[in-house]
Amino acid sequence: MSFSSGVKAELCRIGLDRLCCAKAEAYGALLYCNTFSAHEVRIITESPDFAARLPLLIDRAFGLAFDRLPSPEEQKYIFQMTDTGKIGRMIDAFGFDSRQSPVLHINFGLLEENCCRAAFLRGAFLAGGSVTEPAKRYHLELATSHAQASRELLALLTDMGSQPKQTGRGGCRVTYFKSSGQIEDLLTLMGAPLSAMELMNTRAEKELRNGVNRRVNCEAANLDKAVDAAQEQLRAIRRLYELGRVEDLPAQLKETIILRETYPELTLSQLAEEFDPPITKSCLNHRLRKLTELSRS
Repeated sequence: MSFSSGVKAELCRIGLDRLCCAKAEAYGALLYCNTFSAHEVRIITESPDFAARLPLLIDRAFGLAFDRLPSPEEQKYIFQMTDTGKIGRMIDAFGFDSRQSPVLHINFGLLEENCCRAAFLRGAFLAGGSVTEPAKRYHLELATSHAQASRELLALLTDMGSQPKQTGRGGCRVTYFKSSGQIEDLLTLMGAPLSAMELMNTRAEKELRNGVNRRVNCEAANLDKAVDAAQEQLRAIRRLYELGRVEDLPAQLKETIILRETYPELTLSQLAEEFDPPITKSCLNHRLRKLTELSRS
């Protein structure tokens, strides 16, 4: 099961006890389904959980039944209503004149309570929403063919403290989120806290893994630099031997040459500890720079 399917399955486990919330959820589903007009309602879904919930939702919200239910031979679940009397009752329930288009506006009067707003968003997501696998990227979207409803959804979400974005795609208006934190909040609001927690855990794992990778890469880069520096120091020492200048060096620089040759793999901090008594990294770095300068003079 995909993450998006899992979210819809969790949302569909929410009861339909409150009539106001059932009506709000149905409203969201109708505005974000495939077709909602005064002449036809058509809802197509791939979610078996939403397909099982949808007839119960319409019955609870309006006391109505679909004219066409899914056929076992079809790969997707298709629900249809063409009885204009039934559709007119739904439009009237949303506070519109059934003789006019029911999709021009969101009736915010039906969404005054927080529970109804959450139910509306749940219905919109079940009918026209999707969310990507969090292991890949963070993206949740709600798509509808009703431009005005999409603009008013943006206003609703903004009023609720969210910061979604919108774009057009193939004749639809898409409201989307790319912030993992905002997606987690929206999933929780709609009624999918377990999915929100799964996303949160995945994000934490990704951040941990990325942090470890950055640290490993950083340490590898530092190790490469240390190796390159050690090789340069050893070349300088060999040059001093070739010039016959090692014997004339001060005792401190001779000791540095011996330890650098003995421990070519050690970093400066590690090599500084090998001196008796140990010296500071800064002091060792100064001695090695001096040897390099002498090899070039």
